[in-house]
Amino acid sequence: MKLVEKNPEAAIVLFRKAINSGDKVNSALKDMAVVMKQLDRSEEAIEAIRSFRSLCSKQSQESLDNVLIDLYKKCGKIDEQIEMLKRKLKLIYQGEAFNGKLSKTARSHGKKFQVSMKQETSRLLGNLGWAYMQKMNYMMAEVVYRKVQMIDPDCNKACNLGLCLIRQARYEEAQLILDDVLKGNLPGSDDSKSRKRAQDLLTELRSMLPPPHFSDLLGLDDEFIKGLEQLMNEWGPIRSKRLPIFEEISSFRDQLAC
Repeated sequence: MKLVEKNPEAAIVLFRKAINSGDKVNSALKDMAVVMKQLDRSEEAIEAIRSFRSLCSKQSQESLDNVLIDLYKKCGKIDEQIEMLKRKLKLIYQGEAFNGKLSKTARSHGKKFQVSMKQETSRLLGNLGWAYMQKMNYMMAEVVYRKVQMIDPDCNKACNLGLCLIRQARYEEAQLILDDVLKGNLPGSDDSKSRKRAQDLLTELRSMLPPPHFSDLLGLDDEFIKGLEQLMNEWGPIRSKRLPIFEEISSFRDQLAC
């Protein structure tokens, strides 16, 4: 770890040697890809995983997939990211990812922890929804975010769902969802960043709304307004109520003024 921090380029060389010699290939490949990502060599990291993952154990394939998803996101390879996320979700609902169990042991930064099927599904769906948003496919993103809110609701994904609806000009639906965040009706609503984001989205939403109709301001119904407009049309253009002689005098006075 010290070598990675002090000289990441030298660490990559050592990781390659370990892979080529078959020494701890699982960890060497994953660690090398992570360091390459930190050095903005993500494209190279993707090729490395594709080339050497066949040398790794079956148990390590899932963690390599997770690294690939991050690399695809970093490189802007959205289509590849979407396909990988859909494949991982398919493995879950086919019962292969968790081997029939409700949770599994995962690793991150050298530490082990338990991940439930619900948590993993929520994480993958959240990433999938965000990927669809990058493709500006807001209809698919909406479908995904609605699914994830049914499984594991939180205010961050609610804000993303609200944004999807705003981009589809479905402002009333978006406002209801964002109001839920601000009212504290969702887990994580006490997070200041999420609340600020919801407020910013509401401000953006209101700026896109058409100005209120005159009848809305008066609180009048449409039928009354239509009747009023019809009556005014029947009256015709407004004419002066002054006698003709005064019209002539006004006209003469205007000429003198000129």
